[in-house]
Amino acid sequence: MLKVENLYAGYGGAEVLNGVNLEVKQGTLVALIGANGAGKTTTMRAISGMIRPSKGKVTLEGSEVESYSASRIARLGLAHSPEGRKVFGPLSVEDNLLLGAYRRLPRFFGFHSAAQEELDKVYALFPRLKERRTQHAGTLSGGEQQMLAIGRALMAQPKVMLLDEPSMGLAPVIVQEVFAIIRRLKEAGITLLLVEQFAKSALEVADYAYVMERGKIAVEGVPAELQKDERVIAAYLG
Repeated sequence: MLKVENLYAGYGGAEVLNGVNLEVKQGTLVALIGANGAGKTTTMRAISGMIRPSKGKVTLEGSEVESYSASRIARLGLAHSPEGRKVFGPLSVEDNLLLGAYRRLPRFFGFHSAAQEELDKVYALFPRLKERRTQHAGTLSGGEQQMLAIGRALMAQPKVMLLDEPSMGLAPVIVQEVFAIIRRLKEAGITLLLVEQFAKSALEVADYAYVMERGKIAVEGVPAELQKDERVIAAYLG
């Protein structure tokens, strides 16, 4: 479904990623964990086309996309819920959600009616968003904004979803709620790549995991193995 091979990328001529290799198979949830500055978010940005890799391949459903624009990759079925949520504060909750469906719906007449089925699904998953659908997104709580960011990505009916630090800045009780949502997405068969600061929670929900250090994958395996790995325990689970 999604494969990254020998990926190099960075900013302003400085490489952050130094040969990243990872794979996300259809219908699985793969976690990418590591310390701050390890290159996790840069990996996500390089996969989704927000930055252009300097070397390596990104393959989405058999198509090499590393040279494509972010909009073209999105049209191929990859949705990126970014670090920090990045909702459009002055717009309503519902307008934020509709923007997530933009690539696949009529540009002029019938846009809203064509999106209604997906809106209903998102509102069923996030009842609070339905209650606040006319409210400006910038006035939502941090947890509600995270729900909105995930819902906006779901509106695209993605083949693969990237979730970058969905628990960042949230209270512990809201983090638990976010992970309950992630489990529901997994149960629905959505293919997910999750970057998460709470390594223990990420490993509990993942089918497979990669540990990133200094722009490379240092350790990988099924969560049961990584939870017993002394290096992983010392660095992330202790």
